[in-house]
Amino acid sequence: MGKRLAAGVASALFGCAAAPLGAPAAPAPRPRAAALSEPPVARAEPTPPPASEPVEEPAPPRFTCPDGMALVLRVQGPYCVDRWEASLVMVEPGGSAKPWPPNQRVDGKESRISAVTVPGTKPQGYISGKQAARACEHAGKRLCEIDEWVLACRGPARTIYPYGNERRARVCNDRYKKLDNHPVTRLFEKHAPPGTDPARMWWPEWMNDPRLFDLDHSVAPTGSFAGCTNEYGVYDMVGNLHEWVADEEGTFFGGYLMDTFQNGEGCEYRTTAHPYDYHDYSTGFRCCADARRDE
Repeated sequence: MGKRLAAGVASALFGCAAAPLGAPAAPAPRPRAAALSEPPVARAEPTPPPASEPVEEPAPPRFTCPDGMALVLRVQGPYCVDRWEASLVMVEPGGSAKPWPPNQRVDGKESRISAVTVPGTKPQGYISGKQAARACEHAGKRLCEIDEWVLACRGPARTIYPYGNERRARVCNDRYKKLDNHPVTRLFEKHAPPGTDPARMWWPEWMNDPRLFDLDHSVAPTGSFAGCTNEYGVYDMVGNLHEWVADEEGTFFGGYLMDTFQNGEGCEYRTTAHPYDYHDYSTGFRCCADARRDE
């Protein structure tokens, strides 16, 4: 009886003891699943950045030219070109200036001449490239570079003639189909002594005769041919007078009153047969300058 009681007590005391060695471990408790009725956790939306102030784009630069000059824009940079073929003024020792006759040579007076560009007056002929460069310099300008001259002549549309791609009669001061009424031929035939060799008419003494400007069908006042222009508003770049450019080897462009096609068409007309110090009644010029940027 006593032994059975002791065994029962022992069994009661040690029934909750750890499992014997080698027994499998009890599984870990699973986390409680969320109730179906529990609302999902809301995610915070990112706050949008404040609206920025509109950025004002800088205005494109503006360029201006001196009076009597036209602005020409190009990739290499803007520049200015005389609207009309140049005339000259002679600067007196006291600083005053007076117009110089356009049919008078300026040999020996190069230090006193200055270029001007005005409408309605006969432009200066009888001038060399070297003299023309001095006149532009004294006016605060320069002779046009070749590409500047050609671009200004062809205009924004890049035409062969200022007014278009087809040569037309009586638009500029040039002979269209007949090279008639040549000033030099008419002057020689009227005034040369009998028996003079006709070849002499092309010598400097006749080619520089001031009476050539006084004949009809000769050099016209600037801007007289209203259609001989383009959108830039430059006149007489084809016909009237040859125009020197900045080439010390000697080059003039545009043709003159007798011819605008034999040495190239219109704005591409180029004469390279004379040195930079050559002049006759047909040689003239116009100036270019750097454009001024407005601040």
